Amino acid sequence: MATFPVVDMSLVNGEERAATLEKINDACENWGFFELVNHGISTELLDTVEKMNKDHYKKTMEQRFKEMVAAKGLDAVQSEIHDLDWESTFFLRHLPSSNISEIPNLEEDYRKTMKEFAVELEKLAEKLLDLLCENLGLEKGYLKKAFYGSKGPNFGTKVSNYPPCPKPDLIKGLRAHTDAGGIILLFQDDKVSGLQLLKDGEWVDVPPMHHSIVINLGDQIEVITNGKYKSIMHRVIAQSDGTRMSIASFYNPCDDAFISPAPALLEKKSEETPTYPKFLFDDYMKLYSGLKFQAKEPRFEAMKARETTSVATA
Repeated sequence: MATFPVVDMSLVNGEERAATLEKINDACENWGFFELVNHGISTELLDTVEKMNKDHYKKTMEQRFKEMVAAKGLDAVQSEIHDLDWESTFFLRHLPSSNISEIPNLEEDYRKTMKEFAVELEKLAEKLLDLLCENLGLEKGYLKKAFYGSKGPNFGTKVSNYPPCPKPDLIKGLRAHTDAGGIILLFQDDKVSGLQLLKDGEWVDVPPMHHSIVINLGDQIEVITNGKYKSIMHRVIAQSDGTRMSIASFYNPCDDAFISPAPALLEKKSEETPTYPKFLFDDYMKLYSGLKFQAKEPRFEAMKARETTSVATA
């Protein structure tokens, strides 16, 4: 089995730029995931984010999760659960407008730190999108522009904790899925593992690494690259020991962004290569919300059929 790709971002601006870009390109084509080190976000900020999130979970959410488990009898299940995930989670929205001030039970220092973290992640996401453009032969800024719509990108953070699970063989931390959006930046626990991706028919662990940021590609990148880059099925395995922290930030298109394969990439494709659909991102999200834990291909086919129907009735 090939080694999970780890990319040193500090090499992008030096003599090893070409080799580093090739490593990113190979990861996007063959893994849909890679792990970044020396990414430019300070280790002090990462340590603060980790401490604050673990403290917040213990203070505010741990007891609530235990009560939910007891109420649903999840600690005594005898057969596999398919409609529920073993996670405690909430969502922070950053762009186009922030909801951090509206989320209850957050301390002011936490709100301030997560806003600062979001600014750093947004810069990193846009830097990565431009590196992807360079690798794809697209003009600089193409992907950001494709996501922009009328209000700019949707950008938000899913803060999750995966507590110890008494039945990890029967309940997933998070069921297998691909991500609907653009590019995802994950700051994960460096001690408690659990994230896995599907590669060549086998589940592969995404290694926990101190101060790294895990990158994965969403369905929209697959569409815009017409399948050159892929979104990949991934899941979280519940663990019997330790609570796993997961802070996943999603840099997604605007709701009214029109997503379609980049014309420059369609010019290069062979006749046998199918063309991906064109659609409004919001229409895709409405479809995805009911089919998240199913394969992505039927979603693409449904959007293609809708596109064909609208052309026929135009």
